[in-house]
Amino acid sequence: MRLRNIPGSRETIAESPYVVHDEESYKGKWHEVFGNDHPIHLEIGTGKGSFIMENARRNPDINYIGIEKYSSVLLRALQKMEQEELPNLVFIRMDAEYIENVFEKDEIDNIFLNFSDPWPKDRTAKRRLTSDRFLKRYTNIMKKSGKVTFKTDNIDLFEYSVEMAKECDWNIEVVTRDLHNSEYNEGNIMTEYEKKFSQLGNKINMMIISQK
Repeated sequence: MRLRNIPGSRETIAESPYVVHDEESYKGKWHEVFGNDHPIHLEIGTGKGSFIMENARRNPDINYIGIEKYSSVLLRALQKMEQEELPNLVFIRMDAEYIENVFEKDEIDNIFLNFSDPWPKDRTAKRRLTSDRFLKRYTNIMKKSGKVTFKTDNIDLFEYSVEMAKECDWNIEVVTRDLHNSEYNEGNIMTEYEKKFSQLGNKINMMIISQK
């Protein structure tokens, strides 16, 4: 998908009070950013922010961090935050490949991956957010009790992700290939892509995994 560049988006992000800059300097200190010791949930690929903002609204006793690498997309989330400030939510503009430089071991409680780029070619498989490389990164920042929740409409990516979780010896707690018609849909918060794809008749797949 080609993303339209929005002039001035990088400058706006650089000046935004809702974005944490020099993020590596906060490694191991994220509770200081929020001023409390509440659990920290991380969404990687936060898009326009609807999912993480709704989570932050519903759960004021949980801190949320949204990572997004595309400035033109993150800008939309920041525009939403300007309309409704949420004290338990901050954003970082960065590539998820570097999360171990930003978060300390056991610093993150849960991770959300929503409609991630499928990187369909074999030569780019290592860039998938459910590849063995990324699953290893999650174990290095997430508490042992934490869970990774992954949603996608892409069945090939989903089957790959389930197999990768097995190969990497994670506990597979939930697997559904039709989330909206399953018992797991209660309390489900939809992303922008989830609404779009489900309206087109696409089934939504979800997997929840935890470390053994």
